[in-house]
Parts: sequence; C-alpha cells; structure tokens
Amino acid sequence: MSPSSLGRALRRWRRLNDIKQTAIAETLRVSQTTVSRWESGQGKMSDREMATLVRMVGAQPDSDSDRALLDLVAGAAEPMHLVCDLSHRLLAASPARMAAWRVGLETLRGRSLWRFASADIMRAEAALAGSGWHEAGSGEFAFQTRFHDCETLWIGAGTIIWTRIPLSNGTMARLVRDGARAAE
Repeated sequence: MSPSSLGRALRRWRRLNDIKQTAIAETLRVSQTTVSRWESGQGKMSDREMATLVRMVGAQPDSDSDRALLDLVAGAAEPMHLVCDLSHRLLAASPARMAAWRVGLETLRGRSLWRFASADIMRAEAALAGSGWHEAGSGEFAFQTRFHDCETLWIGAGTIIWTRIPLSNGTMARLVRDGARAAE
C-alpha cells in the first residue's frame, strides 16, 4: 500500500464520517497541515503513522449490511474472496475459493494475503493508481495472471477481477473473483 493511496483513503473516510483534519492530527500528534499533505499525496508518514491510519481507515465491516455482504461471499458458489482494499486483510471467502487454499479460513481471516501475491498481482496493484481505482465510483479492474503456487495457497492462471466495494462506514473492501481460467 502506498502512502498516496492511504492518503486518498483517509480523505474519503474522513469526509464520509464528517471528521475534521484537526481531529486526525490530534489523534496522531501531528499538525493539520501534515494531514492535509498526506491526503494530497505530498507528505511522508512514519511507519507508526501508517499503521495507525490503516487500522483507522481499513475495511471494517461492522453494520448489518456489511455482515450480509460477508455472508454472501462466504456462501457463494463461485471462487471469490473479500479483502480490505488497503491492507489486503481477508474478510471472507467462498467455499470454492477455500478449496484452492491449503489452510482453513480461521487461519487466514483477518490476516493480509499480500505475502502470497504473485508478480502478476503485484504489477496489477501498482497499476491501480493510474486506473482511477481510488476515485469515487470506480468499477472493476481485470488482469491476467499466471499460475502461482506457494505453501499456503495457489492462484490459477487466467483472469482475476477486482471490484471495489464501499462499506457502510466509508471504508473500502475489494471483491476478488475469477474470470476466464486458462487450461492448467
């Protein structure tokens, strides 16, 4: 996650929740100007500040509608999972997705899946900034990936489709679905 994407997420979350920059500044013991620079992608954050902001604006499915979304993903017949758009922390996964993973959902839920990302996924993530992904109303982002196998899970060759979904409190989740699959 880049500081600029975190800054954009902070601005969106703060505006949706009617929180002033000064309140964020007080929480993090920085100036309001520093928060403004972060939101515009011009200021640097310390590791501690980044971690605090990710906890603050990372996907937090806490309403009935958010829990219904998690239930829909968890009950879906097609392979899919839902992660925090910022931290890639796993929120929910379908049984078909879990079939491709070598550990149970209880092991991965709440943990970032980024450490399992293939080079193709890393390139796609880097391309999001120029795609309008972080703008309001962004749709889907599809890309091709090659087969990737690691100790915990495997990723099939073919198309991966990301859909950005706002949660009720203004945080963002990412639905990860399989598109057309290549012959393996």
